[in-house]
Amino acid sequence: MENQKQPFWTRDSSILLGGFFVTIFLILYIWWPLAEEVLSYIDWNGPWWLYMDWLLLGVFMFMSITIVARANLKTDVLIVFVGICGGLAIESWGTQTNLWHYYTAERPPLWIIPAWPIASLSIDRITRLVNWMIERLQIRYKFIIHHSSFFILYWITFASFLILMLVFVSPTFDKSYTWLALTLCILLVLTPTDYRFALLTFIAGAGLGYFLELWGTTRECWTYYTFQKPPLFAVLAHGMAAVAFWRAGLMVKMFWGRFGFSKPQQVTAREEA
Repeated sequence: MENQKQPFWTRDSSILLGGFFVTIFLILYIWWPLAEEVLSYIDWNGPWWLYMDWLLLGVFMFMSITIVARANLKTDVLIVFVGICGGLAIESWGTQTNLWHYYTAERPPLWIIPAWPIASLSIDRITRLVNWMIERLQIRYKFIIHHSSFFILYWITFASFLILMLVFVSPTFDKSYTWLALTLCILLVLTPTDYRFALLTFIAGAGLGYFLELWGTTRECWTYYTFQKPPLFAVLAHGMAAVAFWRAGLMVKMFWGRFGFSKPQQVTAREEA
């Protein structure tokens, strides 16, 4: 709740936005042939607006706005770090097992990795906003959403996801990467720290993931073995990844405090909210 009292734009917002644009610039500079190929589809001498990728621009603008909202580098640096490590692990798993592949045939392409921490920051903001809105509605209209409601929704949502995951990755059961991914997801689902925050994080991740997957698959930037545009599992997997990154952040904070690098404190999902 204290975060909601902070101004929308902070000093850290400027730093974060600057780092965001620097990252985009470096991607364009290092992988300029890829950017040049995309720009070649636009007829700059005619109605160029008909050839612009408005979905990409819309997602770009949305994430730009959300990541600067009440930015705090003390917590955002950890989100970025976990996003980079987690994104690299996920992309390595998917491309090495041929669940999906990129048009550049890289396994995985390094230029896609920065998208993960950026998306993680955006999901973090969305989740906190929705969580705050729920609390405000409960206070204003004097009704309480019972804990059991989130408990039931949590198990229905995550049990359904695990079943869908088993079906989707079944062609790669002979890969150790897949069994590691399955084991991690099952452990995360069976050891929730906060049912409500986990559920909201999953929904926020899947919501943003839909538009990211819609863009990537319809532009054939990446293609899944099912050739769906996009497959339901891929959309929901963004939600699971968001939960995994959030939980990983909590674990890093816990170990960081226990080893004496900072003052030990109890870190809970509600405190994070």
